Amino acid sequence: MDTQPAHAPDFDLIIIGAGLSGIGTACHFTDKCPGKSYTVLEARDCIGGTWDLFRYPGIRSDSDMHTLGYVFKPWTDPKAIADGPSILRYIHEAADEYNVSPHIRYHHKVVSANWDSKRALWTLTVLRTDTDETLTLTARFVTSAAGYYRYDQGHAPNFKGAKSFKGPIIHPQHWPEDLDYKDKRIVVIGSGATAVTLIPELAKDAKHVVMLQRSPTYIAARPDQDKIANGLRKILPEKLAYKLSRWKNLTLGRYFYNQARNKPEKAKQQIIKLAQKALGKDYDVDTHFTPTYNPWDQRLCLAPNGDIFKAIKAGTASVVTDTIDRFTKDGIALTSGKQLEADIIVTATGLEVVFLGQVDFSVDGKPAKPSETFGYKGMMFSGIPNLISVFGYTNASWTLRADLVSDYMCRLINHMEATQTRIALPSPPEGMIAGPWTDFQAGYLLRVLDDLPKQGDRDPWQNAQDYAFDRKALGEAPIDDGHLVLS
Repeated sequence: MDTQPAHAPDFDLIIIGAGLSGIGTACHFTDKCPGKSYTVLEARDCIGGTWDLFRYPGIRSDSDMHTLGYVFKPWTDPKAIADGPSILRYIHEAADEYNVSPHIRYHHKVVSANWDSKRALWTLTVLRTDTDETLTLTARFVTSAAGYYRYDQGHAPNFKGAKSFKGPIIHPQHWPEDLDYKDKRIVVIGSGATAVTLIPELAKDAKHVVMLQRSPTYIAARPDQDKIANGLRKILPEKLAYKLSRWKNLTLGRYFYNQARNKPEKAKQQIIKLAQKALGKDYDVDTHFTPTYNPWDQRLCLAPNGDIFKAIKAGTASVVTDTIDRFTKDGIALTSGKQLEADIIVTATGLEVVFLGQVDFSVDGKPAKPSETFGYKGMMFSGIPNLISVFGYTNASWTLRADLVSDYMCRLINHMEATQTRIALPSPPEGMIAGPWTDFQAGYLLRVLDDLPKQGDRDPWQNAQDYAFDRKALGEAPIDDGHLVLS
C-alpha cells in the first residue's frame, strides 16, 4: 500500500465495547504496551456487557470462573459457577486495578470505520447516544470486543396468536425489573443455557414452571464450588493457586470434550444415565433429555448442583417436549392437541448473532464485508488491515481465547513498533478452499453462517476452536509468518 508520512492519530488503539472482552483487552494493553494511547468506546452507559445487560432471575456463568476469569486476575470467590452480579463486580475490579476506567467513553456507539491506506489510519464515525452528536476518532489499530449478539434485540420467532395471550410475553434479554411471578404459572419456551438457568430460579417462587422444548438438550450437573481450587487457595499463594486451578479445569474440559467427539455414543449414554439417576428411574428421560445430535455438536448446558433436575423432581418444574401450534388467551396450544395454561410466557429462544458489533467497516471507502474474507488465526480478516476481532470459544470459556487474542494484539503492535511498520494485512494464498467459519451446530450461529468470514483449508487460516493449538498459534508462532504482510 502507498502511504503518506505518518499522521498522528487520536489513539494508538480504539477498543469497541466495554464488556468482559473489552475490559480484558484494555488491561492487557495497559500492561504490555505502556505509554501507548487508547480508548474504549461503549454504546451503553456502563461496563460489563452481558453481565450488566442480562437481569433475569438466576443469571450466572455456564463456565467455571477459573477459565472464564482473566488469566491475569485470580478468581477468589468460593463459587466457581458464579452469579451475574459477582462477575460484574469482578469486571469492575479489573478495570479499576488496571486504571482502565478513565479511558472509557460511554454513550459512544461506533457506526462505521474506514481504513485510509494513504494515512495508514482508521477513522471511526461515532454516535453519541446521549446527545445525538456525531464525531470522528482516528486510530492506528481497532479491536472489536463488541460481543457476538445484538444488545437491543433477542431472537424472537413470530408465534401465531401471540397478541391474544392475556399475560406478559418476556424475552430474557429484556427482563422487567418489576415482574411479579410469585405463585404464577410460567411457560419457558426453549431448552438452551438461558432456559436451564431461569427455570430452577423461577420455580422457587412460581406456582409451576414448564420448560417447553421442541427438542431436548444435553444437561450436565456440576457442583457450583470447586473443592480443589478452594483447597489450593488455603495453602498456596493466590496467583499460583489460580494458575493451577485454571490448568486443571482446562485440561479436564479438553479431555471430556475430546472424549465426547471421539466416542460420542459413549459420552451420550453417560450424560443420559446421569440425568436418569438425578430424576429417578421412572422419569421419561428418552423423551425429554435425549437429544438427536451428539454431545458438543451444540454446547452442553450446565446445571449447578443439578438444580433443574431437583426442581423437576420436586414437582415445581416440568418438561414438555412438543411444538407450538399457537398462543391462546390462556396459554399455548400444542400441535399434539394439548394445552399449556400460563400466566406468563418467557421466550428463551436465543440471541440475534451479529459480527463486529454491527459496525460498517470499509477500506478506502469500499465496504469490507466479513463474509467475503478469510479469517486469519480466527481474529483478523483478509484484505482488512490493523483490525482484530475478539471472538471466544464455542466449546470452552469465552475468555480463554479473548486473553490469547489480546496478548497477540500486544505482541503485534510492539513488533510493528520495533520494525517501524504501520500496516498489518492478512493475505491468503491463491486457490485456498473456503469453508464455514465454524462447524458448531447451534441455531443462533447457523442462522447467520453466510454472514460470517470463511475458514481456509490450511493454517493459519483455520478457526481451530482449540486452546492448546491457539496457545502456540497466537502466543508462540512468529508474527512475521508470510501470511500477515507487514509494511
